[in-house]
Amino acid sequence: MANDLDEYIGPHLSDEGIAIMHVDMDAFFASVEIARDPSLRGKPVIIAGLGPRGVVSAASYEAREYGVHSALPTGIARRRCPNGVFMKPTAPYGEVSRAVMAIFREYTPHVQPISVDEAFLDVSGARRLIGPPARIARDIRARVNAEHGITCTVGIASTKFMAKLASEAAKPDGLGIVPRATELEFLHRLPIRAVWGIGEKTAQKLGRLGMRTVGDIARLSTDSLAASVGTASAEHLYALSRNIDPRPVRPERVEKSISNETTFGHDAPDAAAWGPTLLELSRKVASRARAAGWAGRGVTVKIRFGDFRTITRSRMLPAPTDVGHEIHAVARELADAAATAPVRLIGVKLDHLVEASAVGRQVALGEPEHGWRDIETAIDVATAKFGKGAVRSAGRLRRSDSD
Repeated sequence: MANDLDEYIGPHLSDEGIAIMHVDMDAFFASVEIARDPSLRGKPVIIAGLGPRGVVSAASYEAREYGVHSALPTGIARRRCPNGVFMKPTAPYGEVSRAVMAIFREYTPHVQPISVDEAFLDVSGARRLIGPPARIARDIRARVNAEHGITCTVGIASTKFMAKLASEAAKPDGLGIVPRATELEFLHRLPIRAVWGIGEKTAQKLGRLGMRTVGDIARLSTDSLAASVGTASAEHLYALSRNIDPRPVRPERVEKSISNETTFGHDAPDAAAWGPTLLELSRKVASRARAAGWAGRGVTVKIRFGDFRTITRSRMLPAPTDVGHEIHAVARELADAAATAPVRLIGVKLDHLVEASAVGRQVALGEPEHGWRDIETAIDVATAKFGKGAVRSAGRLRRSDSD
């Protein structure tokens, strides 16, 4: 927590009249591994795919000091942190996540998981029966640590947006409270990238207007903002820069998934044969997710071999996505390792779904740093207008031309 913000956020401040909590597990995957093997404590632990296309899923805070972070290619992580302990994601993360969420529900039924390692809670109804939010937060943090050997950070505020900012400011292993009386002072001193929906491109546009802090955004009218970022984005930024966030905490729904699979007319002998289909399936799954307003953190590949033996391989992403390029990168790595014989059927599934609007800056404005979502959204539009055959991958076109 930054010292110059201590007067606006801290565990000692009043929680009167605020009841929205954001709970975020600290370096979740790495922390679960360390809890299983205490000899790893204090070491730079990096959970990652270990193949040539591998990416980092999680990094302990010791590893982060070397510039290692989620979604970083494993090869780069090895160069930045040559003494790191690199591990495949093998621990029962889902099991621990479900147990932690069950702890939350002992305090309130209003629990909205955002991913396996974070959730929003509305504890307004628990104040009379259990106690004030700060006491509930301390109880939750103590129980998670005692029962699972991992730590979590909690932010408490009047809105989801502010509660998440409070937890980010209090990390790691902290409790951050933003009272109503100081929330705008706290918010307006933060850099503009703290606002959900502001990625690199939007930050550059606002920077050209002299915008550096959230307070600078708050001083602009929606018309002035719209001239640089468009009307929809302007309204979004105008509201959040004033902590206007009416979204309620939505209790967890029954988990859903989005999947597509294909059975080959003849067994596909190798990756050159099934690879283009895997790419197409990943894009279809992503397109369906975008159309439904979902993003997912879990990717599963299903493979059925010529002898009808069927296997599945799964991995959790560092953050929820609705981008086919990202889904395919993980699906391909899983399939490369698992497809040891000719393939009869191959499928892709996206699960651990959350509302795309709740994910944060990369999904919120359709402005991911890599630009792939923009490309795929344009393909969605072309397909809707001209039909499914309007846009095909270059690999598919080359195969069709040679047929």
